[in-house]
Amino acid sequence: MSKALTGLLDLLDLEQIEENIFRGQSRTSLVPRVFGGQVAAQALVAAGRTVPGDRTAHSLHSYFLRTGDAGAPIVYSVDRIRDGRSFTTRRVVAVQHGQPIFHLSASFQTHEEGLDHQVSMPDAPDPETLPTAEEDLPAYRHLFQDGATVERLLESRAAVDLRYATTPPWGTIGEPVEPRSQVWFRTAGKLDGDDPLLHTCLATYVSDMTLLDSVLLAHGRGGWAVGDVVGASLDHAMWFHRPFRADEWLLYDQDSPTSQRGRGLGQARIWTRDGRLAVTVIQEGVVRVPRT
Repeated sequence: MSKALTGLLDLLDLEQIEENIFRGQSRTSLVPRVFGGQVAAQALVAAGRTVPGDRTAHSLHSYFLRTGDAGAPIVYSVDRIRDGRSFTTRRVVAVQHGQPIFHLSASFQTHEEGLDHQVSMPDAPDPETLPTAEEDLPAYRHLFQDGATVERLLESRAAVDLRYATTPPWGTIGEPVEPRSQVWFRTAGKLDGDDPLLHTCLATYVSDMTLLDSVLLAHGRGGWAVGDVVGASLDHAMWFHRPFRADEWLLYDQDSPTSQRGRGLGQARIWTRDGRLAVTVIQEGVVRVPRT
């Protein structure tokens, strides 16, 4: 297991400071604020810690309310909304410096058998044939403001083996293309045990890394680390359909149906390598460019 992955698992191992109250730490990222995927994953950990072990997360709906301070801990307060016979609902508020920065509602369900169908998995190249971030990013170093940006980007993703199956956004600067992106991802090392909450939270963490890139592709604006685009997540929703492991290859197939009024929408599906639809994701974010 890589040192970076160990650090990520430590971030997700929240400290319980009171019944229904948990505390999580943060780490610096590419930008001087808490990474949205981190706070979403930690909030889901907090919710899951209050749920019976026979119930797994099937959906989450969340709002990013304020910019998080990466230098301060985050307190997660869990409200036990309902414990039904089949479903459990939790509400989580993340607080820093006395103010809410994030709100999450999550639902958990006992295992049930029922009708089962899915659409077909899209075509994608095998992940092993694709370059790693360490192999791919240096080729675009000249597009970034300085070499340190590339190093920070690599560091921010070191816990995850993430490989682009399509051209990365920074490779399309000035050339609008179809607003669709595919990446394969898995954790940078095998995970011990089969705790479904851990694998779900890790997928939640990764889901915020690249989804809104598809918005930029339609306009040839490059990635968030290059160019003049300013962005931030507004809301994030996920539906967990079938079991998966975050340390095995998952295909993240993403596209953007629309952007308008300073906002962009991304939608995606996460597939297991053997073709099972595991997760659906939808996110809207602020997407602003300077006025000329």
